[in-house]
Amino acid sequence: MKNLIIFLTIFLFTACQSKKYQASNYFTDNQRDSLLINIVTYIYTPAPQATKETKFQPQFRDFYTKNISKFNLQNYYQSEDGWNYFFLIRPVGGSPKFRRGVLGKFKLKENSLMPINFEEVANTPHLEEEVVKERGKYLFQELIKNGNLDKQIPMKHYIEWPDEHLAYDKKQHEWTVIKPY
Repeated sequence: MKNLIIFLTIFLFTACQSKKYQASNYFTDNQRDSLLINIVTYIYTPAPQATKETKFQPQFRDFYTKNISKFNLQNYYQSEDGWNYFFLIRPVGGSPKFRRGVLGKFKLKENSLMPINFEEVANTPHLEEEVVKERGKYLFQELIKNGNLDKQIPMKHYIEWPDEHLAYDKKQHEWTVIKPY
């Protein structure tokens, strides 16, 4: 009986923790989709005929809208200081088997769902989706706790970027080479 009570306590705690970090705690379904489209616009390939400077223009939004089904906003958290943390799973090239986790943070433009001060903090290596979920969950919790993943960056089986070759450029909103391979 004692083991059953311990098991149920752990199960309930884990279930509550997993629901704690859901975008549905903050947004309606439509708002969540709109926010995901905005995040995808930052991290995905620019729409055809768009550049990194023009990709947020309304004429390109349909491209990102059509592609959000490839992305899963796995975890989301709004901190009291205004930072919004996310962990999403994205496609990897044309691979049906592998995915990549993206962890980041941003603030929201006042009275909107448009991210500002957007930063991709880390990307996982190409992994099977279940592994991405497991490792990404750990990284997401560390990102919330510390505001960064500095201690985890050396864990190459968890984080592919940043590394000694790539860093995220917050002004250009892209990963840039800092030291050639």
